[in-house]
Order: sequence, then C-alpha cells, then structure tokens
Amino acid sequence: MKPNSTAARTRRLGNYICSSCIHQLRRQSRSYATKPAPAKPSIYDVVCVGGGPAGLSLLAALRSFPATANLKVALVESQDLSKTRGFTLPPNQFSNRCSSLTPSSVRFLDGIGAWKHVKRERVQGYTEMQVWDGVSGARIEFDWHAEKEAGGEERPIAFMNENLNLTSGLLKRIDELGGVEIMDRERVENIGFGEESEEMDLSMWPVVELSGGRRLAARLLVGADGANSPVRAFAGIESRGWDYERHGVVATLEMEGNGWGGDESKTAYQRFLPTGPVAMLPLPGNYSTLVWSTTPALAAHLKTLSPKDFIAMINAAFRLSPIDLAYMHTQASGQADEFSWRAQHTEFDTQRIPQQVVGVQEGSIASFPLKIRHADTYIGERVALVGDAAHTIHPLVGQGLNQGQGDVESLVKTIDYAVTHGQDIGVQMSLEQYNAERYAANNMLLGICDKLHKLYAIESGPLVGLRSIGLRAVNSLGPLKQFLMSQAAGTGAKIL
Repeated sequence: MKPNSTAARTRRLGNYICSSCIHQLRRQSRSYATKPAPAKPSIYDVVCVGGGPAGLSLLAALRSFPATANLKVALVESQDLSKTRGFTLPPNQFSNRCSSLTPSSVRFLDGIGAWKHVKRERVQGYTEMQVWDGVSGARIEFDWHAEKEAGGEERPIAFMNENLNLTSGLLKRIDELGGVEIMDRERVENIGFGEESEEMDLSMWPVVELSGGRRLAARLLVGADGANSPVRAFAGIESRGWDYERHGVVATLEMEGNGWGGDESKTAYQRFLPTGPVAMLPLPGNYSTLVWSTTPALAAHLKTLSPKDFIAMINAAFRLSPIDLAYMHTQASGQADEFSWRAQHTEFDTQRIPQQVVGVQEGSIASFPLKIRHADTYIGERVALVGDAAHTIHPLVGQGLNQGQGDVESLVKTIDYAVTHGQDIGVQMSLEQYNAERYAANNMLLGICDKLHKLYAIESGPLVGLRSIGLRAVNSLGPLKQFLMSQAAGTGAKIL
C-alpha cells in the first residue's frame, strides 16, 4: 500500500486524535489535582456570631462559669474589634449610642467580672424619672430615693452608659480570661450543614463559612447577629413584626447645669408627644443623651438644622404645646428666635422638666428607623438566638439592651445545666428551658411597649382623657408605682 493511501492517512489522523485526547485528559487531571478541596471545618462547642453586647456577654459568662470554662468557643464579628477594645474619648465627649442598664443587668455583668472593666467615670446612675403626657400634661413621677443598697447608698433606677464603653469592658474581660478564639473582620459567607466522615458525623451540625476561607463546625451556634440575623435565616426561624414609620433621633447634649439635684441626684425625662416620645437621659457632669422618636420627615428636618436651631427644638419639645412645636417644625430655620418668643408666653414648672440645653456635640446627631420584631422561637436544633436576633423593641421603655442581657444570663444558665448533667448542649431538648424562660417575658414587654406607642400617638378624643386619668391614678397609688419601678429596674419579682 502506498504511504499516501487513504488507509494510511486515516491511521495517522486517528493517532493524532488519540494523542490530542490523551493530552487533554492529562491537562484536565492536573487541573483537578490542583483545585483545593473544601477546608476541613474546625470543631467548636459554641460559635457565637456577633460581637455586640449580647455576644460578648455570652462568651465572657461561658468563660467565667466553672462548668463551662473548658468549652471550646469562638466569636465571629465583621467589624474590627481592636477599635472597640481601645475605646477612649475625652471626658467632655460621649458616644451618641447609649443604653440604660438596669441594676439587674449590672449585677449580671459584675458577676461575670466585666463591670470592673467598664469605665465608671463615664457611667451615670439616676434615681428619678419624670414621665408626662404632652397633650394633657398628666404626669407620673418615679422617685427611687427611698431605696437603699446594703451599704446605705441610694440604689439607682438604672445606669446610662455608652454601648462602646460596655463592649470595650467586655472585650477586656474576655482577654483577661483567655480561651476565646476571636475572628473579627470576618464576614459570614454561608451557613450550611457539615459532612459525614470516618472520624465524625457533622451532617447535622451547622458549619459557618467565613470570608477568609475558614469553616467552623458548631455543637451550638448562637446568633447574636442583629435584626437581620444570618443565623436565624439558616435555622429557618421566622421573625414577625412591623415598622413604626418612626425614626429615633439621637444626640449628645450639653446642659446649662448638672441637673436640678446635682451629681448626687440625676433625673431622666420623657414626654409623650403625638409624633412619638422624646427622652433626655443623664450622662456624667452637665451632659445628657437624647432619644427623640418622630416621623421620618421630621427626623430628616431636624438633622438639617443649625446647632442653634436644633437646640431650640429640643428645649421646645419639653416645654411648648404640641401645636407650637408642630409650627416650629414647619420652619426652615429661625427656631431659636421662635422658641425664645414662645417660651416667654408659656407656663411650665422648671423643676419638673430638664434644664435647658446649651450645646450639642458636633457629629453626634443621627437617626435610625424604629420597628418591632419577634422571632417565632429562640431555639432550633443546635441553634440559639439572643438579643436583637431574637427581638427588636421600641426604645421608649429603654429595655432593648437589658432584654439581651437577660437572654444571655438565661442561656448560659441553660448551657451550664446541660454540661453539669452530661447533656449535649446543642440539641433542642437541652435548650428548651432557655426558650421557656425568656420568650414569654420578652413577648409581654414587647406587647406593652407597642400598646404604649399606639396609645400615646392619639392626639384627641376620649382615649386622651382615659390615659390621663390612668396615669394620674398610677402616680397616686404608691404600692403600684413601687411595683412598676422595681419591674423597670429589673429588681422586682418575676411575673412570668
């Protein structure tokens, strides 16, 4: 046969195709061999997602309790915690995100060794509250002067504290205890289930995949990751509620003095206006923090005002009638002059309202939307929710952070019981006590707060008179008022 025959050409082409196929297969096999396999997950007893007050309190408590101190625990947080750890501000400057801590929350923080790391010179207790109806003027006064601690000192109703001061103190306590693997500046990319292997079956364990490539398998995954919780989404737990169509305006204020009672007797003030409550809460010295719940449009307008006009609006909110205040909201500017004129023609008891605001800290005016949310449950198989991941509340009762601390205290107690009784800390049966203890109590507080918001949003009609009669009646009934004060302080008997 000739070399250039058809059969020879076919054999040469076949050899070429086969060589090409083999070359391609070898190249593919090399690419498969170099493709990295998913990282093997690190195994932890507890992984907490979220480094806010609730998450940090949980980890500090777990490391503080003898029974849980040997658990392998980790924290995942997207922010840089070194900035929080090193929180510092001059004595005449305060963060605009402050919270009211009840004596019950402070007692828990002290018990886990964190309160000693909080900068106490930046914490302000208060022993009185003045709360009144902006439409009718009906008022309730809470005076805690009669309550004494063991050492004879007056016991505050609550303590005002910057959130950053608290989280900084908690981080210092965690650093002091050691044993917590902190993964900050790491985003949660995905949460799924693990795999079954010869060594261990993780097919029912949550595995958290981080932006840095690490994978964390958790015997118990705790969501302390806020209202839009990825942990809650992974667990398939619904969160129900609604937006209030209100924004909370916050600011750090300088007052004309240290309060009518001086440093020894600070007072918190709250006035219910038709657009929402406005509250002024004391900070050390002659400073206060503002939380003004109002409509999004009015909140946006307040943030556009000059410092002088913004100060005038705050002073007006505690002194003038809702009609006068509504008119001042319509002004593009000039509120300072308007307030000065109207205040001369308005009667008010200066000793029952806050001292005048004379300054606002630069850069401290901000706002955030208000809403109510409540998860259907706080637990799932190998999942628990705490703080805002479980519930979000209107700030009018100042209990949001305290609810989170109550969750943590209860969850740690539940984990402690499981460890000491040889139970698996992640299974739902071991977590039932936490859900039973906290869900009903939080649900009741959320309901009360929601009803108060709606009740005081009414400007006219019979309900205004009825709510005023009710407020005056409570103010005149000493035992009932005492009960309400003890509940607000977190020191009263549990009713659920």
